[in-house]
Amino acid sequence: MAKHTHVSETPATAFLKAKRVAYSEHPYEYLEHGGARHSADALGFDPYTVVKTLVMQDDKGAPLLVLMHGNRTVSTKNLARQIGVKSVEPCTPETANRHSGYLVGGTSPFATRKRMQVYVERTILDLPRICINGGRRGFLVGLAPEVLPRLLGATPVDCALMDD
Repeated sequence: MAKHTHVSETPATAFLKAKRVAYSEHPYEYLEHGGARHSADALGFDPYTVVKTLVMQDDKGAPLLVLMHGNRTVSTKNLARQIGVKSVEPCTPETANRHSGYLVGGTSPFATRKRMQVYVERTILDLPRICINGGRRGFLVGLAPEVLPRLLGATPVDCALMDD
């Protein structure tokens, strides 16, 4: 059996390596329900540059991924209107885990179990660099946001609500 010298190999990092994407690794102490804000605080990053991966579904139950700034909320109403469906709602954690193959809190948009349409908040693509989940709780990867449309076919949308 091969020895794992690389502690953070996940399906997501294997995917990024296979696609020759340069990324940095940022492990942190995972906090249940801490979310993107906690990871940003733990790593000293601006929560606006920490991107959360949200598993949602449309009115027909089709799963989709929404990539959103860590300090913003998705307006499901605006999103539904922009993508031409009646409604969008977050999946239950169990359903999200089943679709993504990751545990909620460790969901990466890369190498998901089920192929899902990916939507990215447009302003994320303007950032020089983002941190996004690397496929495990307590683990972010830093990379250029341009990989999202290039590798995931992520469609830009405008559906952010300001958080307090």
